Amino acid sequence: MTTKTRVPAAAGWFTMDADPALLGRRGTETGSYFFPPTLAFSRNPAAPAEELDEVALSRRGRVWSWTTNHYKPPEPYVSPDPFVPYTVVAVELAEEQMVVLGPLDPASDPEALAVGQEVELALTTLYEDDEHEYVVWSWRQA
Repeated sequence: MTTKTRVPAAAGWFTMDADPALLGRRGTETGSYFFPPTLAFSRNPAAPAEELDEVALSRRGRVWSWTTNHYKPPEPYVSPDPFVPYTVVAVELAEEQMVVLGPLDPASDPEALAVGQEVELALTTLYEDDEHEYVVWSWRQA
């Protein structure tokens, strides 16, 4: 049996550790947090020229909202064939005072979600090819 190499589907957006973390940016003047980490400049109008440092964001948050998509999204999204509905969760990170979207972990039950419920970051396989398993972050019920 050949083991596939796990690689991030969005390089530089999260760590691949046993306890993964989303990677964001934080303003050196205002302390404002930003995600995704690909932002090249501050979105804070109080300090648009401030430098941004890379930081790990909180691994736990609370459900702010969610929806289950019953339609196949457009490319470049890779969906299973046949298509399976999936749930997207908006999670509020208290320390960062921001909301981050991500898929619900496949082991979690969307019927059991509730606003304010605690969730934690997990890694989920998005798709595979012959050599790699492409991984994204997801939110798992804590």
